[in-house]
Amino acid sequence: MVVTLAVLTGLVAVANWYAVGSRRARVERWTKPLTMAALIATALAADAGGSAAGRWLLVALVFGLLGDVALLGDTTRRFLAGVAAFLIGHLGYVACFVALGLPSPGWAWAVVAILLAVLVVTRDVVPAAYRLAGAAVAAPVAVYSLVIAAMLVLAWLTGHGPIAAGASVFVVSDSIIGLSLGRFGFRGPSGRTHVAIMVTYHLGQALIAIGVLAAAG
Repeated sequence: MVVTLAVLTGLVAVANWYAVGSRRARVERWTKPLTMAALIATALAADAGGSAAGRWLLVALVFGLLGDVALLGDTTRRFLAGVAAFLIGHLGYVACFVALGLPSPGWAWAVVAILLAVLVVTRDVVPAAYRLAGAAVAAPVAVYSLVIAAMLVLAWLTGHGPIAAGASVFVVSDSIIGLSLGRFGFRGPSGRTHVAIMVTYHLGQALIAIGVLAAAG
């Protein structure tokens, strides 16, 4: 069952990437949430509910799904709802990683270099949000940025490669979104940029799930 659901998740994700790249909005609208729903079903079938870390993983994935649904719209309200959902999802990941334990192996401190690189690349994201819609949007984006940075650091401190890789890829996805904010506004980017966002997002979520389930099993 787990393998079947995992394959289904991959197929739906690929369908979503195709829909995004070919601008098939109707297909995108159902494949985007269905990908996360399938990943949640896979995690449940793999007994994610059997451990504290697994249960926090499910919380993170569910709020990722809610964020996906919110971001299917292009209004300020939908954007903020998406930010809120993903922020709670990242807090779920923080709790998940703490539940796994943080042995902090020597190689994990390479995350500092990654974090600095991300900070340099995305330094204009909060100012861009302020220019776009003022403090009402810039403040939540700033808080979200701090939370995802904490999630990234703790992912590496777990000492589990798939979790560290997944969190890093997830941050790449969010960084692309942030960099696109000033240019595209709440409509979001299209074409290859949008495909890159979705590919890195789905891979990041999947790698984290694989790592957590393996570590907690």
